[in-house]
Parts: sequence; C-alpha cells; structure tokens
Amino acid sequence: MCGKQQAEGQNVKGKYVVITGATSGIGLAAAHALAARGANLGLVARNAAKGNEVAAKLRAASGNRITVDVFIADMSSQRSIRRAAREMSAKCPKIDILINNAGAMFVARKLTEEGLEMTWAVNHIAPFLLTSLLLDKLMLSDDARIITTSSHGHKMARKGIGYDDLSGLRCYGFWGKMRGGPNFRYGETKLANILFTAELANRLKGTNVAAYCFDPGLVDTNFNSDNGWLARMTMAVMKRFAQSPEKGAETLVWLADTDANNLESGRYYAGKQIRTPSLQASDREAAKKLWEMSAEQILVSQA
Repeated sequence: MCGKQQAEGQNVKGKYVVITGATSGIGLAAAHALAARGANLGLVARNAAKGNEVAAKLRAASGNRITVDVFIADMSSQRSIRRAAREMSAKCPKIDILINNAGAMFVARKLTEEGLEMTWAVNHIAPFLLTSLLLDKLMLSDDARIITTSSHGHKMARKGIGYDDLSGLRCYGFWGKMRGGPNFRYGETKLANILFTAELANRLKGTNVAAYCFDPGLVDTNFNSDNGWLARMTMAVMKRFAQSPEKGAETLVWLADTDANNLESGRYYAGKQIRTPSLQASDREAAKKLWEMSAEQILVSQA
C-alpha cells in the first residue's frame, strides 16, 4: 500500500507522506491530521520505541485502514539519514509528500560526527540531504510536494548566512551567548530553509515536484526544553502566548492537502497564505550560493 495513489483530486487520501520530527509537537499534530484524511505515513523518528508507539496509535485511530511505517534516523548524522533514506527507497515504490519538519536549537556549541555545528546540521543540512536522497521517489508521484518548516525567526538573521563562520564559532562562548548568538544561529538555519525552498523550486521547474516552506507561528511544544534552566524558563514564558501544536500544524496540513492550483512553488507561507519573508530570504544569489555550499557539506558522508 506504500505510495498507493487514489483518484481523490489533490488531497492526501491514499498518498504516502514522509514526516521528520513526527513524534512530538507540530509533526505529531500533522501526522494525526493527515492520517485522519486517509494518508499513509512514513514517520522518521530518532527513538524507535516512541516512533512505534505513535505509529500504533495512528493505525488504531484509523481503524487500521492506513499504512504507518517507522524509519529510525538521527537527523544530526548524515550517515544515519542516508541509511534511513535507503530503507524508505527500498520499501516505497514512490513518495508523494516529504515534510522536513524536524528541528532543534542548541545553546551550547556541539559538532556532528561530520564536524558540522549541530543546529545548522539538524535544521538545514538534514532536510537538504534527505530531500536530495528521496527526490527520485518523489519524481514518480503525479503531484509531489516538499514542505519544510521554517519560522518567523528567520528575520533574526539580518545579515544573511554567515558563510565566513559556518561552524558558528561567533554564536557560542560567553560573549556569543550574551549577545544571543544561539538564537541568531537558529535564525540563520530558518533563513536557510527559505532559501533552500526557493532554489529547490527553481531547480524543479518543469517537473511534477513542488517545494514550499511555512512559518507555524509560536507553538506550545517541548522545543528547546533540553537546553538548560534558562531555556526552560524562556520557553515557559513564551508558552503563555503560544498556540497549540494542532493550530501550528494547520498551514502544514493545508500545504499537503490543498489543491495544487492554490499554491505557488518556492514560496513562504503563514496562515495558509503567501507571506513576504525578509529581504535576505528573497536573495536569489544567496539561495544559489547556499545550495552549492550545502552540496559540498554532504559530500563528506557520501562514501
């Protein structure tokens, strides 16, 4: 049943949807909403027990009328992402929708096994790599979509992507943290999501694959809860003004489910409408440069 297509117009019933970060927050809310609409799901989870628990609940809620697969991947590890992508490719004749939703912010500087700064690796390089690896399967769908979760926080990156500091050294350490460096680093990655979407759409012109990104707004999730007491206090204050994960997932579900005629590939959405991102996010040359640099950063794990 994996990737089975049904004549249901442009909605997700019978389509196969891969979602990263699907076991909590916006991803979990989207998984429930898409399952309720009859989508078959591939959940990308870091924790097998949690992934299998969510999958069982989704199947039961549907009366076992949908397929829910679980693929295990650590989104900070290119090796792990490549392994999961091979499993998806072997299992699924085609993929209709890829939702790059997993994200994180690290207040202490950490490096991945490939030597990349962790926030950058999880929020940008992971979706860049996974999309590249699954593109052949997406090409087999009549109406394929790649949807990436960005954020209003991209506007914090007022100077654009710091190509001279891709390792994020200036964002960490005592003075970096005092200047809010980890937040600006997160903003850079969310800017990268928008630039990636624009360049991806440009490269996919004339194909059956479209690309979109969106801002879910301020959402009450466990995001940033593992970064110490100050991060927890900050998030506790922000949660007083936050919306539910279900509300935050509405634009994501709409991008997956609405008629393609309602959408424009390469654009940034919020509240189910096209929004104008920052000036830096609209820079086509920056999008091309980011793509070239990202392609170099995934070569280290190709062997």
